[in-house]
Amino acid sequence: MKKDIDKKEVDKILDILEQLYPDARAELNHSNSFELLIATILSAQCTDKRVNIVTEELFKECKTPEDYLKLTKEELGEKIRTCGFYKNKSKNILGTCKMIIEEFDGKVPDTREDLMKLPGVGRKTANVVLSNAFSVDAIAVDTHVFRVSNRIGLANSKNVLDTEKDLMNNIKKERWSKAHHLLIFHGRRICKARKPLCTKCPLTDYCNYYKENFR
Repeated sequence: MKKDIDKKEVDKILDILEQLYPDARAELNHSNSFELLIATILSAQCTDKRVNIVTEELFKECKTPEDYLKLTKEELGEKIRTCGFYKNKSKNILGTCKMIIEEFDGKVPDTREDLMKLPGVGRKTANVVLSNAFSVDAIAVDTHVFRVSNRIGLANSKNVLDTEKDLMNNIKKERWSKAHHLLIFHGRRICKARKPLCTKCPLTDYCNYYKENFR
């Protein structure tokens, strides 16, 4: 059984990650809350790098919800095809744009409850938008955050929602949003899914995964 992590250790872990990744931030390119929402919907099971390639052109043509609704589902689907699951994402984006116009006066809602009413927007996507567009303290648990936090011991859960709850309990609220980015950066660069680069990791003194596998 993994021991409960000490709050001082949590702060130390985050301090180390901040030193390692001083520029940790959202890597989806966007200039406003609406672009971030669209990019995050596209990012489901797709890399941020690929999404940024697609949105570089998409955002030139489509700047408002009304712009998207000028397109058919098939036309939008062709523009986002390389992001994967393009038929479903196209349907969700058009549905989201319609709802933003009809129910939210053309503006991206700024509460989790309202964001999660939008087609294709789950808790993770809502938290990304809240945190990055509206400066609301939130932790979006994607595959990297889930893997890294449970490996280290910042969380000890088998699913995304419980992992988020663990992180909210173990991390000071004012550090939630930055911690989310730090864990993603660490997951992409060192604590990789198949072959974590443990020999390059500065967190081995704290990491449960390292202690269990290399000591």
